[in-house]
Amino acid sequence: MTTGAETTIRPTAADPKSQYFAVRNLRAYYGDSYIVQNVSFDINEGEILALLGRNGAGKTSTLRTIARAGSPDLRSGEIWLKGEPVHQMQSFQAALHGIQLVPEDRRIIPGMTVEENLDLACISGELGWDYERIYALFPRLKERRKQEGTTLSGGEQQMLAIARALARDLKLLLLDEPYEGLAPVVRHDIEKALIEVRNAGITTIIVEQNAVAALKLADRAVILDTGEVAYDGTAQEVLDNEKLRHDYLAI
Repeated sequence: MTTGAETTIRPTAADPKSQYFAVRNLRAYYGDSYIVQNVSFDINEGEILALLGRNGAGKTSTLRTIARAGSPDLRSGEIWLKGEPVHQMQSFQAALHGIQLVPEDRRIIPGMTVEENLDLACISGELGWDYERIYALFPRLKERRKQEGTTLSGGEQQMLAIARALARDLKLLLLDEPYEGLAPVVRHDIEKALIEVRNAGITTIIVEQNAVAALKLADRAVILDTGEVAYDGTAQEVLDNEKLRHDYLAI
């Protein structure tokens, strides 16, 4: 185990358009206060990247900026997905281009069954996984497909939220706190599903306060500190570097 304080920031490619996914010099604000400052990183196709940091480091804000959600406000910087300029898009356009955000609150639609939630996800844009494939990944959803989505357990709602993203055209999956409030056995089920998603070639960014769990799942890690990149390298290096984890993740 390494205890040194030195950190690594992996060089980004000279041409972000040549990367599968790239962000360059993102600056995002809530009002007059910046929350994301000069954030840059690349992701290869099929990788899982853990986006980590202490509370308030800018993790969720970075995800929302990538998804082109209404806030925070992107003041400058570029976001590229397979050569497409996502930074010029609105949120619905980013979703149609394959960026699917699964927010922390999951946003299951009240009054609709599991299957109706999936149906709604398929209304616009290109289709992703068919229901047979989704139910093979999440057998519990098949068992409860006629049950109202908001009456599912927390773990089942998380499965449904991920399933909705899979049902759409999906090139980049953004997960905000997917393990929040889940029992260890349910978290394990979600982890197994995310490994299957990676094996299918889908690129994922995961924001998670349970940093160790996210790092064990991820190929790479980016650590944010007060809205800036403090580390960009392998997930294993973070697991092996006690000083790095203590300084930036308090673990």
